[in-house]
Amino acid sequence: MKVRAKDFFSKAQKTTIQQAVLEAEKDTSGEIVVKVVEACDRYRDAEILGSVLLSGLFGLIASLLLNHSTIWFYIPATFILFFPCRYLFKKAPHLKLALVSERDAMHEVSEEAIHTFYERGLHRTKHGTGILIFISLLERRVWILGDKGINDKVSPDFWHSLVAELTKGIREDKTLDALCSVIAKCGAELTKHFPGRHDGTDAPPGEDVIC
Repeated sequence: MKVRAKDFFSKAQKTTIQQAVLEAEKDTSGEIVVKVVEACDRYRDAEILGSVLLSGLFGLIASLLLNHSTIWFYIPATFILFFPCRYLFKKAPHLKLALVSERDAMHEVSEEAIHTFYERGLHRTKHGTGILIFISLLERRVWILGDKGINDKVSPDFWHSLVAELTKGIREDKTLDALCSVIAKCGAELTKHFPGRHDGTDAPPGEDVIC
């Protein structure tokens, strides 16, 4: 079943996350943004390929059951079945992932995370202290991006540990607790290396905290 990004967290949970971000930012000039998306790509090639394979299988089954095992029955049946099969893949997009390589999925997630980083203006912080916590529901992937200023202060292992913690929390249905913990750890590092009061002057227009 498709989960919409705006419904992933309840209103109360969104408020808790916003408070966690405000708390993390209160003693630093850094900026933290949380973003949740439903998917990073439509994966149309996988959708079409899956529909062709599934309709071909159903067409073969129909041919055998109806004792019409000729190409003149099989091809039209497969063609007709293609459309409900494609509708199925659109309504259940997680089925596409079986036909998407791990490399391609990770590429799409990283590309969308980078796009979001710049779209939300996190590259415009005064000292390069923007941090994006990015969650893609379809791919079940987490990506955390830090700008140059904070990246120069922490090792890649720091980000990897946060990704692992949040991924584990999502898998164990403890997303809110894991996310708030990750936000707090980001805030602690920002405060350590870039102390100062966050005044929101670096924030992009509009709501910059939640998904």
